[in-house]
Amino acid sequence: MVEANPVKFYFAKYFFLVFALIQWTVGGIVIIGRDFNAKSFFIALIFFTLGLISLFIFSVVSDKIRRVAVGKNKIVVLEGHRNIRLEWPEVKSLRIVPYLNIYKLKIRGKKGCIYFFPSDNIDPAFGFISKDTSRMGEIVAKRKKEFRIK
Repeated sequence: MVEANPVKFYFAKYFFLVFALIQWTVGGIVIIGRDFNAKSFFIALIFFTLGLISLFIFSVVSDKIRRVAVGKNKIVVLEGHRNIRLEWPEVKSLRIVPYLNIYKLKIRGKKGCIYFFPSDNIDPAFGFISKDTSRMGEIVAKRKKEFRIK
């Protein structure tokens, strides 16, 4: 079983939450640390708004990014104490998202998709074309060809 680096996963999952908290902290410091006038209120309002936008992005993105281990016979979605085991024929599509260098996994019979990181960095070729040359990429390429996964 090949799995991505957990540091990448946690960084991507919680980046927008931490960014929102930093924006709110800076906005609070601007309000408290300066004389209250229209200029400081407007600056603080900008920071609070950026924090709210980041919190919204976090709520949308955090549920879709998962830790995944890929093996020759199965795919395991790691969710804390609970692991979801999927066989390769259950996979509807599996592809690399250009520029973001993450995999997008769709499962037959389930709505939505799962995003996960490869085990190593993906080598970008030209724009929308990218190829995963890691061990995980080799396994994925073989299984996609074998089971005719899009």
